[in-house]
Amino acid sequence: MIRKSLRLLCALITAIFIITLLAWKRQETNVGQKAKRPNIIVILADDLGYSDLGCYGGEIQTPNIDFLAQNGIRYRQFYNTSRCCPTRASLLTGLYNQQAGIGKMTEPENQPGYQGHLTPNAVTLAEVLKAAGYQTGMTGKWHVSNTIVQKDPKEQLAWLNHQKDFGNFSPIEQYPTNHGFDKFFGTIWGVIDFFDPFSLVNGTEPVKTVPKDYYHTDAINDTTVSYINSFAKTDKPFFIYVAQNAPHWPLMAKPEDIEKYRDTYKKGWNAIRQARYEKMVRQGLIDPAKTKLEPDQNLQQWEDNPTKDWDAKAMAVHAAMVDRMDQGIGRIINALKQNGQLDNTLIMFLSDNGASPEDCAKYGKGFDRPSETRGGAEIVYATEKQALPGPQTSYASIGPHWAAVSNTPYRYWKAESLEGGINTPMIAFWPKGITAKKGSFSDHVGHVMDFMSTFCELAGATYPTKHNGRKITPTTGSSLTATFSGTSSKGHEELYNEHFGARYARKGDWKLVSLARDTTWQLYDLQADKTETKNLAAKHPEKVKELSGLWQEWAATHQVFPKPSKK
Repeated sequence: MIRKSLRLLCALITAIFIITLLAWKRQETNVGQKAKRPNIIVILADDLGYSDLGCYGGEIQTPNIDFLAQNGIRYRQFYNTSRCCPTRASLLTGLYNQQAGIGKMTEPENQPGYQGHLTPNAVTLAEVLKAAGYQTGMTGKWHVSNTIVQKDPKEQLAWLNHQKDFGNFSPIEQYPTNHGFDKFFGTIWGVIDFFDPFSLVNGTEPVKTVPKDYYHTDAINDTTVSYINSFAKTDKPFFIYVAQNAPHWPLMAKPEDIEKYRDTYKKGWNAIRQARYEKMVRQGLIDPAKTKLEPDQNLQQWEDNPTKDWDAKAMAVHAAMVDRMDQGIGRIINALKQNGQLDNTLIMFLSDNGASPEDCAKYGKGFDRPSETRGGAEIVYATEKQALPGPQTSYASIGPHWAAVSNTPYRYWKAESLEGGINTPMIAFWPKGITAKKGSFSDHVGHVMDFMSTFCELAGATYPTKHNGRKITPTTGSSLTATFSGTSSKGHEELYNEHFGARYARKGDWKLVSLARDTTWQLYDLQADKTETKNLAAKHPEKVKELSGLWQEWAATHQVFPKPSKK
């Protein structure tokens, strides 16, 4: 009897030991899995065209971004909201931009969807990931807060020219470090002088002077490297949002980078557009049967262009700005390698909208555009192309012809809801986590608001219903993680947009769209006509009615329309 009791006791002790050991092993595994959460870096280019990158058909030298593409995934149908600050609002919050408070620009309006800053009902990627134990940093362009403008135009210019100091560039509570970022170096406003930017801050402190050889794209990327070096010293994963200003106008680049492209664009926009298209076909990026390159009736014949020398130089500067950005991304990749972090870092590279057709020279000085440099040299707004682009003393942009080329094969550009405005080149790179074939393409229909759900899933983070006592709007994004394994994934069945009257509704492969200056609905079947060349509105009025009704319903429920006034 005693022996039997002893045997039972020994069995019980052994069972308890095994259970405890298994629990300990399970806990150890969980800790290990937690430690293996990926670092996350989002690199957002500014006004980069769909085909500017080498890996998306362009002739610009982008070997480092190409490396990410060749060892990751390129997306063919990834969408932004057609302009700088609305896209940033959507990307940061996982919401449609009107839900996040930025339906237009950063000027405040007395409407929920048009407050010009991130609203209390939204939470940023940094806030969510920080709560999950991530270190968080941001470099570059913020542009999602109300801009403080001096009432006196002379005082405003004195501020822009670095001659007077009027304090904060936005309400301080709207700065990045008050939205979840541990570190921030960059500009609060949108437009900058690349050699001496206005609204530059470190944390919340204004950076009042910069070195003589300062170039902002280099500063963004080199600061990112310093963040990586700092964050990698701890066991905690990190999230860094790298919001490039390049290649947004004004066209300003280093002479040695411009020299690389001195002769590249002298062959003209028609030839470059055709060459890009043919390269995209060779790469397998597009199917020429479904993605036709229709003759662009708006493109002037290069031979008839009286300012071809100036225009060739303008595009050379644009290319130089992209090239310099790529060089800095190379340093970011190298810093990750040196710190043993590259394999377990998810890098997402994309653009905030299509290339811009704007002639920024016509805007002239004022608001966010200086009249002279810090040293007193006059800045020329080249309305008659009287000053070559490139140096600090010239404000110019590539204009509509080159913008059309940059967005090859798609039509239109920034601020419009046709594919040229909203379809962004997007690359996902993560050696440890992406098992899809290296260099493959994805037809998943994605959107910048999907980053929130994706990162929450990978980080083990919870998207909150409340934050700091505020009720948070449920995210409208969905996770991209299925695409990382190469699993067939359709993505969003429906997507919508509105910006200054430009709008679209997409359901499946049907897309209803109108221009900002013309509210007439156009209907396209993207399955057969990805470049939107055949308007089927007259042929399918029932589809126009269906999609226009869906758009109206979305607009009414997503703060697109002004709230009714009280009578």
